[in-house]
Amino acid sequence: MSPRFRATLAYDGTAYQGFQRQPDGIPTIQGEVERAIAEVTQQVTTVIGAGRTDTGVHATGQVIAFDVDWKHDDIDLLRALNATLPADIALQSITQHEGFHPRFDAVSRIYKYTVIVAQQRQPLLRYRAWQVRNLPHSEAMQAAAELLTGEHDFASFGKPPQGENTVRTVFKSEWQLSLPTEDQPFETWTYTIEANAFLQHMVRRIVGALVDVGQGRCTIDEFRAAFERARLMEKGVIAPPHGLVLVKVCYPEQGAQDREHAGETPAGGSNYG
Repeated sequence: MSPRFRATLAYDGTAYQGFQRQPDGIPTIQGEVERAIAEVTQQVTTVIGAGRTDTGVHATGQVIAFDVDWKHDDIDLLRALNATLPADIALQSITQHEGFHPRFDAVSRIYKYTVIVAQQRQPLLRYRAWQVRNLPHSEAMQAAAELLTGEHDFASFGKPPQGENTVRTVFKSEWQLSLPTEDQPFETWTYTIEANAFLQHMVRRIVGALVDVGQGRCTIDEFRAAFERARLMEKGVIAPPHGLVLVKVCYPEQGAQDREHAGETPAGGSNYG
């Protein structure tokens, strides 16, 4: 049996149809990494990801695993793969880790979403942030975000990739504001969410609904009622993918708090933005 390698992967998802391999040569992150591994090692292998990010979604902390025979140092494999991968995908670290599974071993995942409040187009951020013109009700937006923490039925914000369980546990849900500066004369709002697992488009639906609250199109009471109704918000705004980044996948050895999973969807069950 070939050794298992565990790696952290960063990528700009702009040019790719998501993480998961697609047929007919459609460009994906998994497909590019598998191609690079085959070119470097002369071995065909399947890359396992901690989650399947959507088209246009980015990552700084995606975690992957793959099995290959490699007779040199781990750092040599990292360098060889990075020399082969396209410029918008790069391994950040790699180690041998027998028995590791990036999806099933994970205890949580952390996403960040960036919203900027600017009156004019910001070309350098067009693939990094969602630009809006105002957020006059930001305090309500923050309060609505806090309602999501804990174990809840999140059916209002997405569908499960398999089965019917839409209950998830959110450990963190909050906005942070960066005030305008001379170099960046607009407000930047960063939404951080950490959960044991995610439904399809869950983060982007949440961000869209929260921005609706921030812009006054929806009150916090209406947001709460829609959330507690646990039925998919068909007419809700889905935030564009380019503001979303998978920043970290947490594992027990990283010192994450002990979390009870009895009755929950396993942390590795799904991971969508």
